[in-house]
Amino acid sequence: MKTASIAALKAQLNAFLKESQEGPVIVMRNGKPIAALVAIADDDEAERLMIAHSPKFRAIIEKSRRRIEESGSIPHGRFWQEIEKETQRQSEGRGKTRRKTKSKDR
Repeated sequence: MKTASIAALKAQLNAFLKESQEGPVIVMRNGKPIAALVAIADDDEAERLMIAHSPKFRAIIEKSRRRIEESGSIPHGRFWQEIEKETQRQSEGRGKTRRKTKSKDR
């Protein structure tokens, strides 16, 4: 696995981007790993990466795991209903925030 200091990464970004096609490049600060430069093949892979690191998605998965442990299972349809409800709540919350911001601008 390739490693790079922040200074080297800044100086040779294109070279390290090419290196990431072969495998992750670990970014180091003071000899300690702080980040990874990972190649992304397409939009789907980028979306999977973002979802995998989403705190909201992780919370939904953890909630589901707890329910499975408690009750033994969650019916498939119910799982997707809850995902849809959570998505709607998040959308409504964003809409409210936007409205408040717009009214302050006026």
